[in-house]
Amino acid sequence: MSTLPDWMRPPRAEGWFAEDLDRLHQAPRHTELIDGALVFTTTPQRSWHGRLVTGLTVELARQAPNGIEVEREMTIRLDARNRPEPDLLVTTVPFDPDRTWYEPEDVLLVVEVASPESAHRDRTVKLRKYADAGIRHYWCVEDENPAAAVHVYELDEPTGVYAPAGIFRDALRRSVPYELDLDLRKLTPHRHR
Repeated sequence: MSTLPDWMRPPRAEGWFAEDLDRLHQAPRHTELIDGALVFTTTPQRSWHGRLVTGLTVELARQAPNGIEVEREMTIRLDARNRPEPDLLVTTVPFDPDRTWYEPEDVLLVVEVASPESAHRDRTVKLRKYADAGIRHYWCVEDENPAAAVHVYELDEPTGVYAPAGIFRDALRRSVPYELDLDLRKLTPHRHR
């Protein structure tokens, strides 16, 4: 019977807190905190996922107005027991090379690219948590072989939940969180069957 390494044991009976992530140097690079529990990305990333995240990061940064930054794979401290790591985020906070997380009020948009091991969390758990934290815009990108489908949500202020704002397949044109015109077909190489 194998035992857990010491670093995987929570430091207190209540589990892990958001600030604990910065002290877990032995944890896998992509470690999230959801409801006080560590969530590891343990499966290899698919090439489609990596290319899509890179393409979106480049395009969102290229089209961003002054004062807007795009970050890839950085955590957001939603509260003391939740610090998820979206695939990318758009923020109003200037670049800081030592930053390890963002506050939700500084995040304009969160993008998750669903993969088989993260689909449930991306479509339900994180969607609710980002809305509860007041992040105004959320995109969940799905693989609709051979293309990407971007499910766009906007926060409904009176209810505090996300309302669907559209599903975009070939192109995505939006005026929020800033003027965007994305050709989704160019974000990943064409697949041959």
